[in-house]
Amino acid sequence: MELTLRGTPIVPGEARGLALVAETPLSFWGGYNPETGEIIDQRHPLAGEMAAGRVLVIPAGRGSCSGSGVLLEAIAYQTAPAAIITSRIDPIIGLGCVLGDELHQQSPPLILVSEQDWAQIAMDDDVSVAADGVITVWRAAS
Repeated sequence: MELTLRGTPIVPGEARGLALVAETPLSFWGGYNPETGEIIDQRHPLAGEMAAGRVLVIPAGRGSCSGSGVLLEAIAYQTAPAAIITSRIDPIIGLGCVLGDELHQQSPPLILVSEQDWAQIAMDDDVSVAADGVITVWRAAS
């Protein structure tokens, strides 16, 4: 099955990867290991998952403005998610992505979608993000 969603690129770019989905916001500060790309917040449903190279689908970030710096470190280590899709504007994640683009000429695209479209992406879907905000989702037939 193929599904096309239209989002708003907050930080445009192109990426593709398997979806890593949680209904719980994630704090990069204290919740993400920038050296490995692992989600380390033991209270988060994705604890222990590797987000590096995946399309992280969360409603928003959570917590400290230091999260921008952790995301920037992950970009520098090349352990950041391939793309980040949220249903709420998140200035902390947005700043980390913008800084990565400015300082390292690379960043995961950050795409804002409606809550209805956000809810249509499932764990391990194959997700492609285009610079114009178009998201293509491929799901294996069940």
